[in-house]
Amino acid sequence: MSQWDKMIQDILNLNKSLRFEDLSKALLKMGYKRHQQKGGSSHYTFRKRGSKLITLPKSKSMNKVYIELVRDAVIEYESEVE
Repeated sequence: MSQWDKMIQDILNLNKSLRFEDLSKALLKMGYKRHQQKGGSSHYTFRKRGSKLITLPKSKSMNKVYIELVRDAVIEYESEVE
């Protein structure tokens, strides 16, 4: 199993050990663009044409609700690829 496949499995299984960097990598690989608001905000927004906007805080541990947002994006991405 490749690293990408393992990360996707962790996202789909809502693995609590996922970090901002993991979720960010997955979103970028799926075609999202990352933006940070000016003024030192700790939140990043991820945008992709035709997809829902995703906002994530840059923190070491991710709350389950943020992992669920990325999981929904993964499910949408996988349905587009097939």
